[in-house]
Amino acid sequence: MRMARKSAAAVAASSLLLLAACGSDDSSDASASTGGSGDGISVVASTDVYGDIVSTIGGDDVEVTSIIDDPSADPHSYEASTRTQLAVSEADLIVVNGGGYDDFVDTLVSASDSDAPVIDAVDVSGREAEAEAAGEELNEHVWYDFETAQKLSGEIVDALSDIDPDNADTYAANGQAFEEEVQGLISAEETAEPTTTGAGVAITEPVPGYLLDALGADNRTPEEFSEAIEEGGDVAPAVLKETLDLFSGGQVKALVYNEQTSGAETEQVLEAAEAAGVAVVPVTETLPEGEDYISWMQDNLDAVSAALSS
Repeated sequence: MRMARKSAAAVAASSLLLLAACGSDDSSDASASTGGSGDGISVVASTDVYGDIVSTIGGDDVEVTSIIDDPSADPHSYEASTRTQLAVSEADLIVVNGGGYDDFVDTLVSASDSDAPVIDAVDVSGREAEAEAAGEELNEHVWYDFETAQKLSGEIVDALSDIDPDNADTYAANGQAFEEEVQGLISAEETAEPTTTGAGVAITEPVPGYLLDALGADNRTPEEFSEAIEEGGDVAPAVLKETLDLFSGGQVKALVYNEQTSGAETEQVLEAAEAAGVAVVPVTETLPEGEDYISWMQDNLDAVSAALSS
C-alpha cells in the first residue's frame, strides 16, 4: 500500500545522506515533544502520536523527539532532515508505526548504524498476520486500535525499564495508568456499539478503520476509491460516481474524512456529503494542537459514535 508515497519517502531519506555529507540543513526538523529534562533516556518516535504515548509513560526521565508533529502535514510525504538523522543516531529507543507507514525511519536507522531497540506498533498489534490470514490488505493505522495502544504500552514499559532499571517502577506505574485510560476508551466503544452497529459510513482513507470496526459500522465506500486516495492515485470516474451516490442515495449516515490528505476527489466527496446533509467527521493522523492521545481518541470516538447513532 502507498507504494508511490513509500518510494518518495525512501528517496527523501536517501537524499538526506548527501545533504548531511555536504553539511546542509533543512527546514523540516525533528522537534522535541513534551517530556524529559535532556538528561534522561533519548527516544525518537516517528510521529507525535507515539511520542505522546512514550512521554506519558516515561515522564520526566525520558526526552522524546517526534519526527512528525505538524497537524497540517501529510505524514506520507514527509521529507527527512539532517537533524532528524542526528536524532535517530543518538536515540536510546525508537518507536515507529511500521507496516509501510513510516519506512523513512528504517532508512534513517540503517544509515546511522544505530543499535537502539525499535518498537514497531504494527508488529506489536498482530494485525498484519490477521490481515494475511484473512486475505486482506493491512490497515496500518493501528493507533486507532485501542487494544494495540494497550499492547504498545507494555512494550514501551519493558524497553524503558531495560534501558533504565532504576526507574522501572515509575515506568510500570505510568504504563498501568495509561492502559487504564485506554480501557476507558474500549468501554466507551462497547457502550456505543449497540447504537452504531450496521450504520452506513463513507471514508476517504482507511485511517479510522479500526475505530469504525469496533463500533460495528458498515463501510460502504468502494474499495477502489479509498485505495486510490491512500496511494495518491487517480480515481476512475465510475468509482467516483459510485462514491458520490452514497450521499445522494442516503446510503450513509456519516463521512469520516482524513483532513490531512485532501485533493480534488476528496473535496468533491466532502461537498456531496455536506449537500446531502450527511454528518462529516474530520480525523487526522497526528495529534491536534493541545491534545494528548487519550483526549484526542475520546473526541474522535464521541464524534463518530454521535454521527452514526443519529
